[in-house]
Amino acid sequence: MLDMLDPTFLMERVIPQLNRGLAMTLALVIPAALIGGCLGVLTGVVRVFGTPWMRRVADSAVAVIRGVPLTVQLLILYFGLPGIPYLNIYLEPYPAALIGFILCTGAYQSEYVRGALLSIRQGQIRAAEALGMTRLQTILSVVVPQAVRRALPGCGNEIIYLVKYSSLAYLVTCVELTGEAKVLVSRTFRPTEVYFAAACYYLAMVSLATWLLNRLERRLALPGFGKITP
Repeated sequence: MLDMLDPTFLMERVIPQLNRGLAMTLALVIPAALIGGCLGVLTGVVRVFGTPWMRRVADSAVAVIRGVPLTVQLLILYFGLPGIPYLNIYLEPYPAALIGFILCTGAYQSEYVRGALLSIRQGQIRAAEALGMTRLQTILSVVVPQAVRRALPGCGNEIIYLVKYSSLAYLVTCVELTGEAKVLVSRTFRPTEVYFAAACYYLAMVSLATWLLNRLERRLALPGFGKITP
């Protein structure tokens, strides 16, 4: 028990190495959340308001991404693509992990956006068109703002999952927080304190993300359209 609480080991070995992994984790999560969120909104809009062939393509892409485990997707991006003849696609660890996270979170967020878009009453769309707004103006100015508010809790939950499954990046040799923890354990043979410290890092990130998302929900809430608890 005293070894687990050894402050010298924690301060000199564990925290510095986990901080390096934390920097890589944030470099994966933040761009993936932002780009994946935009991709999810765009894909959700296409799946609801696109032409028939656009809807079929978007639905098929989302079905494939949601149907294949993220672990397998990462392995295909990093190990599988170089084996395809004539393509000559070789991704470095970081781009491979980032692309995998963007595609995965974008596909899942498109489901939340699609459901939110379908929940908007058709009367609002007809009213906007009666006022002379084009189809695109109606979607961008009337439908999407309401849908984003309704989809935000689900999309925020997906960001929480993104923080946690960023730990899979080490499978493609992108050494983030979990990867640094594994490296340190292999060198020190002290898994208990290292993995407990890594767990605390993930808990802190998830708690911060949850707090920020709750603040965003309250900021975007409209008076009289549902109650957001403080």
